[in-house]
Amino acid sequence: MSNKDIVILIRDMHKIYKMGTNEVHALRGVSLAVQRGEIIAIMGPSGSGKSTLMNILGCLDQPTWGHYALDGKDVSKMSDDSLAGVRNHKVGFVFQSFNLLPRTTALDNVILPLVYAGSSPRQRRQRATAMLESVGLGERLDHTPNELSGGQQQRVAIARALVNAPAIILADEPTGNLDSKSGQEVMAILQRLNREEGITVVLVTHDPRISHYAQRVIHLFDGKITEEEIVANPTQADAILAQEAA
Repeated sequence: MSNKDIVILIRDMHKIYKMGTNEVHALRGVSLAVQRGEIIAIMGPSGSGKSTLMNILGCLDQPTWGHYALDGKDVSKMSDDSLAGVRNHKVGFVFQSFNLLPRTTALDNVILPLVYAGSSPRQRRQRATAMLESVGLGERLDHTPNELSGGQQQRVAIARALVNAPAIILADEPTGNLDSKSGQEVMAILQRLNREEGITVVLVTHDPRISHYAQRVIHLFDGKITEEEIVANPTQADAILAQEAA
């Protein structure tokens, strides 16, 4: 694997939080490489460090020490303003709670990240429409979140995450608020985007069922990687949905 094939590269990452006179070691020497076009799952119980790792991967926080390169750029010691720029252009977020603006249409929710990118209103609308069409919501552009099902809201969130063509999609418990079928639909979309567009997807989850959709599973415990598991035959959500429809 050459360096240009690696989109996430972490070496000896530590994160220490100070709480009064106490120090909490959230990450203890984590090293990880993620190849462009992979789907990986990061798993661990509460307190394992996966939320801290997710925040650092998403450029929402910085390590206490250690190295982190995202898409070839060292982001370990960037200022908050520089991190915000990287975050807006390199990372697409998908959260358990969708995080959509409730009184705003699906189209305008997806357009929002493009407002900061400097493109024209026409270009923003065209790009956002294409992203919603790619997740099967081309006929729901003018619907607000309360007019959409949970699965459809998560599709809007995926379209919003994709609209700036990020280096990675960071999905934090993306099916946590969905029923099983809607969850499979969301995972089918993420797998299709990975397969057809080569998008790198990082799933952060405590649910073993979701980890089965990944190609590799990273297990965290007490701030350390305890195991890296290669999934020989990841579960294919689109195949499951096809069988149910037959």
